[in-house]
Amino acid sequence: MILSSIRIITADIQRLVKFYEAATGASFSWFTEDFAELKTTTAALAIGSTRTLALFGGDVAAAASNRSVIIEFRVDDVDAASTRIPAEVVVQQPTTMPWGNRSLLFRDPDGNLVNFFTPVTDAAKQRFGVAENDGVKEA
Repeated sequence: MILSSIRIITADIQRLVKFYEAATGASFSWFTEDFAELKTTTAALAIGSTRTLALFGGDVAAAASNRSVIIEFRVDDVDAASTRIPAEVVVQQPTTMPWGNRSLLFRDPDGNLVNFFTPVTDAAKQRFGVAENDGVKEA
């Protein structure tokens, strides 16, 4: 099994795509006016408008109501990446976690939690297969 993507349903797809493009420095591909996707080497972040819910049978999801999932991006340098994130959405400034990742936690415009992280300890680097001076070339 391969995790292919995480999809966010939103009432304002233009706003959310622009936010993630600014935060990651990467561009989304638009497939319709109601669906866009940011591909990485391992998975994708898809964003769909609430209008796409009809294709799944109706009222099966609610935009801007997540309170349990954190969307995570491994980045080369979390401190550098933090400069792209508006201060008013930051939940926690870059902090080194007990499991060896340096993490920046913030909220997107719909209130979803997002974590940019960089493995900094030897154990964390090993867990993610990151060699010393080996950038991830993502976000």
